[in-house]
Amino acid sequence: MDETELSSCCQGCGACCGYSQNWPRFSIESDEELALIPAALVNDRQSGMRCEGDRCAALQGEIGKTTACGIYDVRPEVCRTCMPGDAECAMARRKFGLPVIEIS
Repeated sequence: MDETELSSCCQGCGACCGYSQNWPRFSIESDEELALIPAALVNDRQSGMRCEGDRCAALQGEIGKTTACGIYDVRPEVCRTCMPGDAECAMARRKFGLPVIEIS
């Protein structure tokens, strides 16, 4: 798959954004980067994204169908580093009964 096809996998998936409330955490973001994330989407501990159950509050759409990140341009680093077909992606997709993405 080329990069465009992999990107569209994410837009039809969203599993990583609904895997665990511990997933969308803050790590190496600067104070300036964190200030760009709407306060209503930050958890009470200020350690990551607010979640509704295991689902990130910024996730829009239905997992496995059509999804989008409501703050894509300012999303946390952990969200930026999850790539289609990597171990984290595979783990999240399995939780939702979605086939694992095979990268050739």
